Amino acid sequence: MPDNQLEYLICGAFGGICTVLVGHPLDTVKVRLQTMPKPAPGQPPLYTGTLDCIKKTIAKEGFFGLYKGIGAPLVSMPPIFAISFMGYGLGKLMFASPNGKLTMTQDFLSGGVAGFFSTMFMAPGERIKCLLQVQESSGKKLYNGSLDCAIKLYKEGGIRNIYKGTLATLMRDVPASGLYYLTYNQFKMYCTDDGKKDMGILLTVIGGGLAGMSNWIIGMPADVIKSRLQTSAGSASVLVVLKDVIKQDGPFGLYKGITPVLIRAFPANAACFVGFEICKKMLRYFTS
Repeated sequence: MPDNQLEYLICGAFGGICTVLVGHPLDTVKVRLQTMPKPAPGQPPLYTGTLDCIKKTIAKEGFFGLYKGIGAPLVSMPPIFAISFMGYGLGKLMFASPNGKLTMTQDFLSGGVAGFFSTMFMAPGERIKCLLQVQESSGKKLYNGSLDCAIKLYKEGGIRNIYKGTLATLMRDVPASGLYYLTYNQFKMYCTDDGKKDMGILLTVIGGGLAGMSNWIIGMPADVIKSRLQTSAGSASVLVVLKDVIKQDGPFGLYKGITPVLIRAFPANAACFVGFEICKKMLRYFTS
């Protein structure tokens, strides 16, 4: 990891771009699976699973239907990742021992700080992205792109309407970011003999992929609640949505969409950390 906040900021932004480009299609599938309507008695569900959702999306909307809503995350995610990595760096300053070393608990808490900061920027983009991702499958086209969606949301309910689902996003991102950075750093320390050796691109891919998967394993239940809140027309609370999910689908309803999430998490977050590490090396090369 870098030694200063500027490197965290720049390299995190580049890692965010890599993440969005690689991971957005399966994020679309995840949101559509999480928010599809409950089928009427005797009727099949809109999508029977990940592969079925991919097939139907491509058949109806073409391949780029999987990239619906990418405008919002492509604009918002680079600065969000920049803030996240910088937030992690600030967390390290807050929790590290005088010698600069982090225990696993301190590393987890530092990642939690990153999740807190990134949520403040992420929630609006998540709200817009989710609405654009589900509108095609619902058969109702209400928004003509990210900017149009943001303007209409603001006119309907002000800034509060754009930030709908922020509490659920915090519930997802604080613990998930803690585990995200902890997983990558512990893997990196193990593979490099506590920084004495170079990581290498293959190990960076594996470490980033594992970090992404661990992030979603802990963050998925809150993400399901967030997606339903952010695509709903009413003003339901986190608790109401939680009860509704469990009532309709049982406890495993909180992991609806986990298959595309985990499939996406590995390559998307591998791309993030590879981009991060490459950017760091380039910065140090040109500034040395």
